[in-house]
Amino acid sequence: MKAEPLVRIKNLSIKYHTLEGEISALQDISLDVKEGEFISIVGPSGCGKSTLLNALAGLLEPSAGEIMINNQRVKGPTPLVGYMPQSDQLFQWRTIWKNVLLGLEVQNKVTPETKAYAAGLLEKYGLKEFMHARPNQLSGGMRQRVALIRTLAINPEILLLDEAFSALDYQTRLLVADEVKQIIDEEHKTAILVTHDIAEAISMADRVVVLTRRPGRIKSIHTIELTCSVKTPIKCREAPEFRQYFNLIWKELDINVA
Repeated sequence: MKAEPLVRIKNLSIKYHTLEGEISALQDISLDVKEGEFISIVGPSGCGKSTLLNALAGLLEPSAGEIMINNQRVKGPTPLVGYMPQSDQLFQWRTIWKNVLLGLEVQNKVTPETKAYAAGLLEKYGLKEFMHARPNQLSGGMRQRVALIRTLAINPEILLLDEAFSALDYQTRLLVADEVKQIIDEEHKTAILVTHDIAEAISMADRVVVLTRRPGRIKSIHTIELTCSVKTPIKCREAPEFRQYFNLIWKELDINVA
């Protein structure tokens, strides 16, 4: 693991200009993320969680401060970042294989080597036999796994997951969260997850960052230490410390708590 943080957010503020005037979405955010770390971000609706991910992806320009990834300042969309949105965004008219290659095509990086890497990911995670299927032939959980493999195929330094499981039913969501966390761990990726689900945030993360109401500031950061024999999101929910973290973060998110 590198001594320097993989991601360094320094005094980040983002303001929007609308017809009604200026809106401050994020204010003075500073956060370091180590290589291989899994960070969850929670906060009240409209506090700027997704705005922060968009800034990390280079889709939004900071009003103040800066974002560094692997000692490179983020000035626009970067191949260092893989983005996994709320819906799987698979194209129905393309096969699973063609969907997986989409990110490589966009970055003009389709080579025998990158295709072999992508094919290896499909085989490793049980999707090889579905390479020539269409997305509507797969379950919601399998589609989300394909979306993750498509993101991994470009071999980014960091994965951004924006409510990546919220479109799934509860049971599928739990199972897919387990699968995704296992894949991220096995591929030794750094990840930042935005979620409204406190239990999901705690069970998947090394640290949970709590944001305030808009303009979003960092209210607290919790290092998650759970005594569970198997480190999967489902098993982590059974740890005795889990409810303590849940209750603490729930109180911090309560709109009636200052």
